[in-house]
Amino acid sequence: MKMLSLLRYRLSRIVGNEKGSSIIELAIIFPILLILFVGSAELGRLFYTYTTLAKATRTGARYLSSSRNAVNGDATQIAAAKLEAKNMVVYGCKDRINDATCAATASVVPGLTTANVNICDNFSVACNPVLPAGPVKYFRVEITNYNYAAGVWNLATMTGKASSTFYFPLKPGTEMRHMQ
Repeated sequence: MKMLSLLRYRLSRIVGNEKGSSIIELAIIFPILLILFVGSAELGRLFYTYTTLAKATRTGARYLSSSRNAVNGDATQIAAAKLEAKNMVVYGCKDRINDATCAATASVVPGLTTANVNICDNFSVACNPVLPAGPVKYFRVEITNYNYAAGVWNLATMTGKASSTFYFPLKPGTEMRHMQ
């Protein structure tokens, strides 16, 4: 009988002891908190990249809207103005060849090239959707085929899903009227 009461006493002390319960609760909750933190950081990077690209297209469209050569120049001057606008979008400066500081500049977001910049207008290069025709000249500068690059925590590999599930192409664009 004494042995049975001693066993009950010890079991009640073990069951009633709460030492270490907070560590077990942390072990259960920590992965969920980590996924929420990483997901919100990755979402923040996505928004940052998109707004950077949108501002870059605005810079290129603003450059074209104030350039005389983009509308009134000959074919070479128009091509040069559009190349300068593409350089403005990607690198933030006009001349990558003759300007040494511009040649050393990295793109505004990793992986962006001038091939990703599409420039169209309502008088020579048709846009999709079409810009309205008329005496007023419009330019549209847009980013095409730029896929968002995964950060340190690649959600696609962590979850086993396809990369396109989480990282999709970003397509910001800006339409601006030419200042005459």
